[in-house]
Amino acid sequence: MPDFKSELLQGTLDLLILRTLSGGDMHGWGIAQRIQLLSRDAFVVNQGSLYPALHRLEAQGWIEAEWGVSENNRQAKFYGLTRTGKKQLVDETEYWARFTAAVGFVLKPE
Repeated sequence: MPDFKSELLQGTLDLLILRTLSGGDMHGWGIAQRIQLLSRDAFVVNQGSLYPALHRLEAQGWIEAEWGVSENNRQAKFYGLTRTGKKQLVDETEYWARFTAAVGFVLKPE
């Protein structure tokens, strides 16, 4: 069985981040923890993948960042969805549903 912890399909991390932020603004470590929790430990997002993805999403205008204070009283950058990001989440979710259905058709025994 593949090790999902070590590798996410290209583009999948962006979708997971957008979905995670749909519940409200979060800092990077919180995003990674939430993805790990919701995936039942199948996805462990390391900083080397997370922060480039956050910067990419911010550059695309899908998320925005603002400095704030974390729950442990430290300065942290909090990320939130923009209006464009919310639309992108809907589009990406619809695409993912079509994609996984198509893969399911191919894998289904005849």
